[in-house]
Amino acid sequence: MSQVLISIVDDEKSVREATKSLVRSLGYQASTFASADDFLKSEQVHDTSCLISDVQMPGLSGIDLQDRLIARGHCIPVIFMTGYPDDNVRARAMKAGAVCFLNKPFSEDHFIECIKKALKAA
Repeated sequence: MSQVLISIVDDEKSVREATKSLVRSLGYQASTFASADDFLKSEQVHDTSCLISDVQMPGLSGIDLQDRLIARGHCIPVIFMTGYPDDNVRARAMKAGAVCFLNKPFSEDHFIECIKKALKAA
């Protein structure tokens, strides 16, 4: 299970660190990025089994990140998190293949189920 890398993209450090701790507690490797650009420029793009991304961030949004990954041929299962639920954004993300679209706050159990679902899709 240690080969599984879950990448976390969120502009809020506290969210990145909390998510990273949870992912590691499940036995997975975790990398964190403060922006979509940082993730896209990293080597982890090629090694990521699951991407967890905030929707609203400065610069590229999580939805823009998903679009760029698809355009580049990267089929990474994506779990979105947002504090600003929007049905149109949710529909766009899910249509593009997102595994889950979670409204903050969400339960840890639901989040873990999303990770399991994403890894099955990988």
